Amino acid sequence: MDKPTVTIYTDGACSNNPGKGGYGLILMYTNKDGTLFQKTASKGFKMTTNNRMELLAVIDALSMLKKPCNIKLYSDSKYVVDAINQKWLDGWMKANWKLGTKNPVKNIDLWKKFTDAKKNHDIEFIWVKGHNSNEFNEKCDKMATQARNSSNLFDDEGFIG
Repeated sequence: MDKPTVTIYTDGACSNNPGKGGYGLILMYTNKDGTLFQKTASKGFKMTTNNRMELLAVIDALSMLKKPCNIKLYSDSKYVVDAINQKWLDGWMKANWKLGTKNPVKNIDLWKKFTDAKKNHDIEFIWVKGHNSNEFNEKCDKMATQARNSSNLFDDEGFIG
């Protein structure tokens, strides 16, 4: 059986970087009868970084999928998209999570969660320019900013400040 195709948009936001942060995500799927399903989610954190929010949005979007999928994932994060498309992640894993400088890769906890979350999916990562009138990127940005500015913020347990 063919894997369903899902379109995902994600965005992260952070004030003061590090500081309060949040992410927003949109999952879209058209079923066999042509009905479009759309699901959104967002979450805010007390102390985090923008890169963590960008990556966590992707992880949480993938964790919402109940079965293996073909995914087109759109993000305005060069950090996330280039880590995949430029094969940085592959190099980091081969080097035991070390950079060329022998320093540890930042956000190892999230990159490890990402590698687990992506296992069963075929994902195409597509970079979109942020704040450039892309309807779904703009919606994710708004959700991320609202989550960041909410009074219901979580601890980012992996953040090392």
